Amino acid sequence: MSGSFSAPAQVHTFDGLLSDFDGTIIDSTDAIVKHWHKLGAELGVDPNVILATSHGRRSIDVIGIYDPSKANWDYINEIEGRVPKEFGSDAVEIPGGRALLAALEASGARWGVVTSGTRPLVDGWLEVVNLPHPKNLVTAADVPLGKPDPRCYLLGREQLGLKDSTSIVVLEDAPSGIKAGKAAGFKVIALKTTHSLEQLQEAGADWIVEDLRSISVKGVVDGRVQLEIKDAYQ
Repeated sequence: MSGSFSAPAQVHTFDGLLSDFDGTIIDSTDAIVKHWHKLGAELGVDPNVILATSHGRRSIDVIGIYDPSKANWDYINEIEGRVPKEFGSDAVEIPGGRALLAALEASGARWGVVTSGTRPLVDGWLEVVNLPHPKNLVTAADVPLGKPDPRCYLLGREQLGLKDSTSIVVLEDAPSGIKAGKAAGFKVIALKTTHSLEQLQEAGADWIVEDLRSISVKGVVDGRVQLEIKDAYQ
């Protein structure tokens, strides 16, 4: 690839912002790898086979491939709720994440989190890394199908009180999530935190940045959030 992360800053205005969680706001890769290695041993499945396709997908969908009897929300909530407790030291915020969430909160912007994780997982990580808890949160159990199905992001839009708006921006790191955001009719900013540039481009991202330091809130005017995007790939 001959481009670089050097595009000049541009300000774009949106009715609201919806963000993925793991790989976008926090990086819990090491914890998740340990988690799937532990589960793989319990399921009798090579954890590397699971890890090759699990990122950005709901655990219930992944587990269902290997042991349908465990593909229920009681089990999934229990195993995901253990992850922050057992591997809490393995998670950090994505660079720029704390500042962006603080700015969204302080400005009164409409924002929320749309994640393939469960509520116990999200609550646990937010407590571990001490980040603002979103008032609007769509988790794995809230929709019948996970990403790349767009219903999670459409539900997120509904939670923001923007039922008919297409002026929504999505923050994502995984191709499945990018595809979900685009299928919902929204703009997508992809973070190159967990996948290759080629994978993010193929999924249809509108902008690609290295991390959340490239995204800042310039203000909220008439209820619409003004986002500056700098150093995007060009």
